[in-house]
Amino acid sequence: MSDVNTAAACEGHGAKPRKPSGGLLHTSEQPMPAAALRAARPASDAVHLSLPASTAAFRKGRVTMLGLRGIPNVQGGVERHVEMLGCELIRLGWHVTVIGRRSYLPEKEATSWNGIDVVPIWSPRKVALEAAVHTLLGVLYSGLHRPDILHIHAIGPSLMVPLARLLGLKVVVTHHGFDYNRQKWGPVAKRILKLGESLGMRFANGRIAIAGGIAEAMQTRYGVPVSFIPNGVAIHIAEDGGKALERSDLSPQGYILTVARLVPEKRQTDLIDAFAKLKNPTHKLVIVGGSEFETPYSRQLAEKAREVPGVVMTGFQTGDSLAALFANAALFVLPSSHEGMPIALLEALGHGLPILASDIPANLEVGLPTEDHFPLGDVDALAAAIERKLSAISSQEERRRKARQIEDRYGWASIAERTAAVYRSLLA
Repeated sequence: MSDVNTAAACEGHGAKPRKPSGGLLHTSEQPMPAAALRAARPASDAVHLSLPASTAAFRKGRVTMLGLRGIPNVQGGVERHVEMLGCELIRLGWHVTVIGRRSYLPEKEATSWNGIDVVPIWSPRKVALEAAVHTLLGVLYSGLHRPDILHIHAIGPSLMVPLARLLGLKVVVTHHGFDYNRQKWGPVAKRILKLGESLGMRFANGRIAIAGGIAEAMQTRYGVPVSFIPNGVAIHIAEDGGKALERSDLSPQGYILTVARLVPEKRQTDLIDAFAKLKNPTHKLVIVGGSEFETPYSRQLAEKAREVPGVVMTGFQTGDSLAALFANAALFVLPSSHEGMPIALLEALGHGLPILASDIPANLEVGLPTEDHFPLGDVDALAAAIERKLSAISSQEERRRKARQIEDRYGWASIAERTAAVYRSLLA
């Protein structure tokens, strides 16, 4: 869940606030169900929804995004997804509004960022209440402002889909992952998240899943069509990467990198334990990411990092700093027990990095070779895999080849076009 600066992706869009504009689309196009999409594509290719020959024939509508902390440069995979998707929808001519949580946003009043209207709404700073209360207020705000599409992200916020439908809104839900499998949630929270998934899938007008496995599971479980549209990747080239490395006393190709929020399901502790087992380590271990709240896990992780020589915790990074850390790493490791479609992994691949990822379904779906995976939670196997990867230096040409493949498969422009096709199907 990295958060690379997206200014380049949104180039040409000013920061001047503007009022919402109206307009509807008209088309009979329908989203293709996930099973049909997966059957129709080669295993190595991205999924493509059929699009009209010219989108210029359509008048673009207004879409409001809800269910995230905010943008720009707010930590989280959903936040990164909306940031990039919003930029590309703007390019396609849509009017995009993002409703964020005020405490996470630098501007406390409504503003515009790269053409996207960003509306801060209050939410309580309590992990159990923050998303639910904010989504409720966001749905009520949308009921007053009447966007053509209300696009709700993640299954927790989807609890409010029935309310949005009662208010007469057309709702699209994106399923970003089985959040009830996250280690941080207790039994009650897991049941609430499952209820959110059920309500979102049953009552939304349109449904998207960021992984084929999620789409197929939802179609089987709820008997509804779900469009598989994956996460994307956009590579930001650091203008001055040397400063980012100097701040943490790092050298090019001299460190192992992981990028994720500091939450239990990301399992950075497994990586530290594996790193401590390396024989004669010649590389440092860089852990990039932060935590919105201090938790027992974040305290345990910080303590482990202090105890093991060579571990560097940078905190949350974005923009040039994060891009430089990706570009100069010797190896990227993702030891997670839970992912939707891992954006950090895609971005590491987009930089051509050698990869090690746990063998959970979401990571396997990316389509990496067997040698790029290790058994989840097996610290000894991870340590051995790190030794093996670091002993095999990849050439710059090999890195460039990997980067081109990822850009071709996971470009945000085509992902936005497929998402817009779902919108158009509802506005016909």
